[in-house]
Amino acid sequence: MKIKERLIIMNFLQFAVWGAYLTSMGGYLASVGMGANIGWFYSVQGFVAIFMPAIIGIIADRWIQAQRLMSYCHILCAIGMIATGYVGMNGGNEVAFADIFPWYTFSVAFYMPTLSLSYSVSYNALEKAHLDTVKSFPPIRIFGTIGFIVSMILIDFMHYQHSYIQFFVSAIWGLLLAAYALTLPVCTINATSAHKGLVEALGLDAFKLFKQKKMAVFFIFSMLLGVSLQITNGYANPFISQFAVDSKYIGCYFVDHANLLISLSQCSETLCILLIPFFLKRFGIKVVMLIAMLAWTFRFGFFAIGNPAFPGVIWFILSMIVYGIAFDFFNISGSLFVNQETDPSIRSSAQGLFVLMTNGLGASIGMLVAQAVVNAFTHSEAGYTVGNWPIVWLIFASYALLVAIAFAIAFKYKHHPSKP
Repeated sequence: MKIKERLIIMNFLQFAVWGAYLTSMGGYLASVGMGANIGWFYSVQGFVAIFMPAIIGIIADRWIQAQRLMSYCHILCAIGMIATGYVGMNGGNEVAFADIFPWYTFSVAFYMPTLSLSYSVSYNALEKAHLDTVKSFPPIRIFGTIGFIVSMILIDFMHYQHSYIQFFVSAIWGLLLAAYALTLPVCTINATSAHKGLVEALGLDAFKLFKQKKMAVFFIFSMLLGVSLQITNGYANPFISQFAVDSKYIGCYFVDHANLLISLSQCSETLCILLIPFFLKRFGIKVVMLIAMLAWTFRFGFFAIGNPAFPGVIWFILSMIVYGIAFDFFNISGSLFVNQETDPSIRSSAQGLFVLMTNGLGASIGMLVAQAVVNAFTHSEAGYTVGNWPIVWLIFASYALLVAIAFAIAFKYKHHPSKP
């Protein structure tokens, strides 16, 4: 099997693990009376991403091959998911936050580092095969999005989007990937760390990138944009599902199949990934990041004015379409930029730092603030989170627009289209 095909399988499984619960967990939590705590479940992904990807990246750079470490992480992640599902099964509609939250936290603590490890494993394999990562990786990464879509649609059509069973499904995907990762090309480690200073030996030398003004500004704004990353993952499903309490929307297909509608976001991703090589080479990272920031503005804004019935559902569909641009032009392009701008000896650590700033600090702060905003304008009713959702989405849209304006002013980067 060719290396691209092998990486396609890896990326499919990597994001199938996440797709099983990321967009539907909010609906499950609301259905068991934990709607007010949705922000904690999504923000903890950010909290663990503050340190876990960096630590695991250090280990991958210095001591354990990245593909092997990826396997170990997925085994531990699956164990946590199985425990989360088991607690949910035993607790039923009375499941306690204090019982389920620790196991979920344990699971995501070992899943989040695998995002950066998957990038490192992919780039390593492509470079060993003498392939251009900017051209070759985006089409491979598309299959990660396809894996996410397949997983979330499976959850929808099996009626698990409001059930603890979604956690068991995630664990099954994770165990499959844990076994498969051990067959991937070997990643190199830096055996000379014992002869270096403490900072270098721990892999913390990736933080020296902050000494470069360009990289410092890039990482800071990556954090600010990362605030938006998990908001719709956590609240889109509860938002769309809550239309069920309004008699005008009884019988609307997407009210009962919110996950299916949300999956259009990931379908958009598969197309937008293909645009990345052209936009990066033609316009450079600054323009690409600005496009992503504006796309987030429209993502939230279209939610504010839409509804699940025709013609209002058109705005929801447009929101799903721009999500592909918002997510890919930020996450994938940012990862490629970091890979190109850093020395090979610290690339795993640098990728871990990128995840720390985006899915770590940014996402954790973003979800706690989002939870406060949502709780201020909504309340629980009959197992749904209802209230003044339009103002909630407009607040998020305004934030994304302000970040875009500030980034356009602060980030100084001259792009050379002819430069590789």
